Amino acid sequence: MEITQAEFVSSYADVRKCPAPDKPEFAFIGRSNVGKSSLINMLTMRKKLAKISVKPGKTQTINHYIINSSWYLVDLPGYGYASASKEKRAGFGKIIEEYVLKRENIDFLFILIDCRLEPQANDMSFITWAGEKGVPLGIVFTKTDKVSKNELQKNIAQFKKALYTTWDDLPPLFTTSSTDKKGREEVLDFIQNTLTAQH
Repeated sequence: MEITQAEFVSSYADVRKCPAPDKPEFAFIGRSNVGKSSLINMLTMRKKLAKISVKPGKTQTINHYIINSSWYLVDLPGYGYASASKEKRAGFGKIIEEYVLKRENIDFLFILIDCRLEPQANDMSFITWAGEKGVPLGIVFTKTDKVSKNELQKNIAQFKKALYTTWDDLPPLFTTSSTDKKGREEVLDFIQNTLTAQH
């Protein structure tokens, strides 16, 4: 897929105010500081489309970007950030849960995982929760340029093992690096194929 247009549309903390659900949506979510904004900028080849924050947990709204006038890329708030208020930390956060469960035009949810870490409890519980709700999802390992090839394979194997405790078949897995643009074509081809399959 070639991205010829990528524009910011809206930013809301209320699912009901999001754009009309008349286009397919591909949403990106992950723990705070997982590299979500960097990944979105890398995929769209726009350096400042998603604002990269030094302070984790900055995204507290649902951000919509229109891509090629035909689908939305959705940037969701991070879950599991320690300094978020207790109310926001209850569950995965009201905004996230409402979007994931009630947004009828969500085509796919990309869950971002920092490839340098062993499986984290809040990542695993979110993946399990979304899977149980029947949300189509895939796992995107970020920051692969920060580890050696062997370490990456070892960490992914560990993650797969953790997933197999609750999953019969693994969801799609992607490995990415915003620094060297690794995984860009794979993610965009997956989106393209998903869009093509619907029409």
